[in-house]
Amino acid sequence: MSIFTFWKTILKSLISKPATLMYPFIPRKFYPNTRGSIKNKIEACIYCGLCQRKCPTTAIVVSKPDKKWQIDIMRCVTCNACVDVCPTKCLSMENQYSTPVAKE
Repeated sequence: MSIFTFWKTILKSLISKPATLMYPFIPRKFYPNTRGSIKNKIEACIYCGLCQRKCPTTAIVVSKPDKKWQIDIMRCVTCNACVDVCPTKCLSMENQYSTPVAKE
């Protein structure tokens, strides 16, 4: 890299706008097809397990006897397969940031 290219890159970085968003001061703009995270209205869930069977990454675990529904968000690829197959439509795809959880 020549010295001219080096100074050109520095000047361009100092003058131009930042390439990243200034979150949380400027919220992110969500588009209609943006996928975020799975939300479950647990009171409407019948624990049928169809979402568990359709999940390609086995991120969802449903236990009908225990009335328990869990999702591993680190394994979820937000493919929307569970939302499409849910018979009661209690699953939905939210495209908002979830609040951070901190343990002390």
